[in-house]
Amino acid sequence: MIIETLSTFPSMYDSVMGSSMMRIAQEKGILSFRAHDLRDWTHDRHRTTDDEPYGGGAGLVMKCGPIFEAFDDIACAEGLPAPCTVFLSPCGERFDDDLACDLARCERLLFVCGHYEGVDERAYALADRVVSLGDYVLTSGELASMVVIDAVVRKLPGVLGADNGALDESFADGLLEYPQYTRPSSFRGMEVPAVLLSGDHGAVARWRRAQSLERTARLRPDLLEGVELTREDEEALQAALRARDGEAAEGFPR
Repeated sequence: MIIETLSTFPSMYDSVMGSSMMRIAQEKGILSFRAHDLRDWTHDRHRTTDDEPYGGGAGLVMKCGPIFEAFDDIACAEGLPAPCTVFLSPCGERFDDDLACDLARCERLLFVCGHYEGVDERAYALADRVVSLGDYVLTSGELASMVVIDAVVRKLPGVLGADNGALDESFADGLLEYPQYTRPSSFRGMEVPAVLLSGDHGAVARWRRAQSLERTARLRPDLLEGVELTREDEEALQAALRARDGEAAEGFPR
């Protein structure tokens, strides 16, 4: 996959894209990343990308001219597929795992990142998708794009290994992920569930499914509305909820 960003602060990507999974994905040749500086498409000595809003008001608005010029050059680069262009905005569609999967199917993504008070509305004519992380405002679209890029790249085959661990993560099947444990098996009076030490892979799988259902029902019951539960799921969920209630009554954290 080719991922590019267009923003006024491209150096913000250096740490995130040069570390951990993002660095490994690039070293493996799974990901090609480039951060473009929007100021390269300005024509004044101050390299201005913003101006005062028409009609008055606080803050500055990013000009549409540099964005259009940059898009013309980047999107039409010789030998590359046309990008799916993504704008980050509080007015966009809510980002979730389904959208991450959709974007992961694209050959090339171009993220256009706003700053200041916002972006001249005319620039959105270039957008294929307008995405919001949630009902809050960030200082810049760079921050939001990093979150989206991370969620998308981990979906790419080979990034998390041959078995693609993303398939078992929260929201991959509409549910929250089950609890995870590692050594030691006993710590300050808290024990790892015995089933995880049993070596019975079938029992472990059933326990994880039940725990995933219980955690979702307790913390994000809204997610269950979009999940089709089998009879076994219903029975496992009720059993897990009863067990959790029993632990709470004995003083264990819920």
